[in-house]
Amino acid sequence: MESSVSVSRTEHETIIQVKGRFTAKSHNQFRDAYRKELTEEDHYRRIVVDLAGTEYIDSSALGMLLLMRAYMRSETDVEIIHARPEVLKVLKIANFERMFKII
Repeated sequence: MESSVSVSRTEHETIIQVKGRFTAKSHNQFRDAYRKELTEEDHYRRIVVDLAGTEYIDSSALGMLLLMRAYMRSETDVEIIHARPEVLKVLKIANFERMFKII
């Protein structure tokens, strides 16, 4: 399954949802989600990356998450939510709990 990346907003947060395989093929869509879709105001809100629909994640996706984290202002909270067990395992092996709040 190819991936899709979408952005939605609530009053207090911006949600980036990744569905399918989160790999190098997702790079442009994911980068556009946080560079083009996020407004200046979003940089001060909570950013949530919802991986509920993510079936697979590879090292290039981990790199994309790190690039997004670096792009955000330091006062922006970035959370990763709803990761499936196999995706969560990859995030934990990469020690992403040190850089992101993982729920």
